[in-house]
Amino acid sequence: MSRKEALSSFIQQIHARPVVVKLNSGVDYRGVLACLDGYMNIALEQTEEYVNGQLKNKFGDAFIRGNNVLYISTQKRRI
Repeated sequence: MSRKEALSSFIQQIHARPVVVKLNSGVDYRGVLACLDGYMNIALEQTEEYVNGQLKNKFGDAFIRGNNVLYISTQKRRI
């Protein structure tokens, strides 16, 4: 499997699932992945903003510009 195929498979697996998006600034956004494009622009639903591990804000929908993204990872479902 090529790298591009692996990335496409990962994106399909995490779509509509809880994710953590870490920004270059160190801030984390946690929410449900609504959309992700080739530039790593990310749309989240049910978004929460964490600074230094502490909840700071809650947003319904959020759009994160791809050039600010350090990484995106899956998150266990909230209980």
